[in-house]
Amino acid sequence: MEFKRSSGVLLHPTSFPGPDGIGDLGPEAFKWIDFLAESHCHLWQILPLGPTGYGDSPYQCFSAFAGNPYLISPALLMDSDLLTRVDLADRPQFKAGSVDFGPVIEWKLKLLDRAFEHFKSSAAAPIRKEYAAFCKKNQQWLDDFALFMAIKENQGGVSWDNWPAELRSRKAEALKKFAKEHADAIEKHKLRQFLFYQQWDNVRAYAHEKEIQIIGDIPIFIAYDSADAWSHPELFYLDETGKPTVVAGVPPDYFSPTGQLWGNPLYRWDEHKKQNFSWWVERFRSVLKTVDIVRLDHFRGFAGYWEIPFGMPTAEVGRWVKGPGQDFFNAIKQQLGDLPIIAEDLGAITPDVVQLRD
Repeated sequence: MEFKRSSGVLLHPTSFPGPDGIGDLGPEAFKWIDFLAESHCHLWQILPLGPTGYGDSPYQCFSAFAGNPYLISPALLMDSDLLTRVDLADRPQFKAGSVDFGPVIEWKLKLLDRAFEHFKSSAAAPIRKEYAAFCKKNQQWLDDFALFMAIKENQGGVSWDNWPAELRSRKAEALKKFAKEHADAIEKHKLRQFLFYQQWDNVRAYAHEKEIQIIGDIPIFIAYDSADAWSHPELFYLDETGKPTVVAGVPPDYFSPTGQLWGNPLYRWDEHKKQNFSWWVERFRSVLKTVDIVRLDHFRGFAGYWEIPFGMPTAEVGRWVKGPGQDFFNAIKQQLGDLPIIAEDLGAITPDVVQLRD
C-alpha cells in the first residue's frame, strides 16, 4: 500500500505534561493534536499502547491486546464521576521532565482502585451499559487478560511460570475456583481496560476531526510474562513447565559485539499456520481499531529470525531460522484485506527480506 507524503511527529502519550507523574489521555492529548493541526502535520506516531511490564518498556507488555492503565486520565475520570477532588487530594509532588515509574505506578493504581469502588457503588446506568457492552465485545482477549492480571497480583507480581502448577498450566477447576474467589480483582482489570479504550477512542476521534492519522506499532515478538503466552502456550516454544526453550534476539554486529539478547519467546510458526494465523489476525484487527497505520517492528523477522537457546548469557550462540514469509501476509490479507503497514527496515536486511517487503 502506498501512502500520501505527509509530515508528522513521534511522541508517545507518556511524554505529555501533567500533574500525575506521567502523560495521559486527558486535556494535554487534545492540546497536542491541536498543535499538530496548527503545524500542518497529518501524522502522529506512537509506540505500543499496551500495559507495560518488565523495565516499563512498551515493547515488553503484559498483553498484545490490552491498553496501558497508567495512561488513563484522572481528570477525565472526574468528569465521569468516577473520581472526586478528595480522591486526588493526596497526589504526590512528582518531578517534571521524566517519569519515575515506581511512585507513578503506585499513585495511578491507587486512583484506579478508587475509581473502581466508585463504579461499583454509584456508577450511572449508561456507563454500566457501555462497560457491559465493552466486556462482551472484547471477551476473546479480555477474560484471559483480566484473569492473568488478577492471578499475578495475587502471586505478588511474579512471572506466570512461578505460579502454582495448577494456575500456571491453566487447570480448569483451579481457574474456576480462583475466579470465584477473586471476582472483584478480575472485574477491576476489566474496568481499567474499558476506561483506557473509552479515553483513547475519544483521542483518536479528535485526531480524525483534525485530519490527523495515528501510526501505531506492532512488535513482532511479545513478552514472555504476558497473558498471551500464558493463555496460548501451544503457539510458542515452551517446555512442559511453561519456560521458553529458545528466545529472540539478534546476532553480533558492528554496534554490539555480543549481539542483543531480547529474551522473548519464539513462535511455533507451524502451529500458527495450522490455525490460519488466527491469533495474528485478531492482533492486527485489534490494533487497527486503535490506530490508522501500523509499523511492523523487526519486519525482517518474518523472513528469518535469530534463535537463541534459552539460558545463554548473550546472543552470540544462535542460528538463523526461516520465518513464516509470504504465507503469513497472504493469510492476513485474505482475512483482513489490504492493510496500511510500514515495514521497519533495521537489522540485517538480506535479499529475502527485501523480496518479502516488496
